[in-house]
Amino acid sequence: MDLGLKDKVIIVTGGAAGIGAAISQTLAEEGAIPVIFARSTPPEAFLKGLKALSPKSGWLQADLSRDADCRRAVSQAQNQWGQIYGLVNNAGTNDNLDLDTPPEAFRASLDQNLLHYYTLAHLLQADLKASAGAIVNIASKTAVTGQGSTSAYVAAKAAQLGLTREWAAALAPWGVRVNAVIPAEVLTPMYAAWLQSFPDPTAQKAQITSRIPLGQRMTEAREIAATTVFALSPRAAHTTGQWLFVDGGYTHLDRAIGT
Repeated sequence: MDLGLKDKVIIVTGGAAGIGAAISQTLAEEGAIPVIFARSTPPEAFLKGLKALSPKSGWLQADLSRDADCRRAVSQAQNQWGQIYGLVNNAGTNDNLDLDTPPEAFRASLDQNLLHYYTLAHLLQADLKASAGAIVNIASKTAVTGQGSTSAYVAAKAAQLGLTREWAAALAPWGVRVNAVIPAEVLTPMYAAWLQSFPDPTAQKAQITSRIPLGQRMTEAREIAATTVFALSPRAAHTTGQWLFVDGGYTHLDRAIGT
């Protein structure tokens, strides 16, 4: 299926690692031009592979917790690549800041995980309107389930879901679509590092996967990417304001299935 993304410029925040890297690569495979916003230089091999698929792809350095960096990166992207068609808000991390966290650290976490979602959508809205483009916000199942130990991250992710519907309503008159993709358990390098914090990482992983109804396995980053790229594409022309769960049924189905 031709998704109609050829030569469309799409910004992917945190687009060189984990889920973001899978999204960037899938976009490149579809003929789009992924432009990665990242705090640190992506691995050289990854960038070479991306350019082999999409020669015009590239990256820009930005600390997205800083508004000035967001403004500079957007301006550079527009100057170098022209009109922006899409935005994938993906960058962030589960920092496990719970109710014992001082309020100032809670606010700093929102800078890392939420506020740049708004800042980039704000800065890119003229381009998105002109191109009848699309936004996909990468959220988390913790936004609807809670986790018990990560107040700041959950606040950010829940806000992203609210903003998805708010922006879908606000931008509908220009044909701009806004959706959220919601992962649950995805074995990214960051997730793998978290597993290593347990005395028996293999047992911990087995315990988690046993609760995932569809296949008792973790979701692959490429599966998150496939839904994200479809949601960005003109093929999803009448899909907006949706929360798309790509989680093997983890969030909504009885986790006793298959046990």
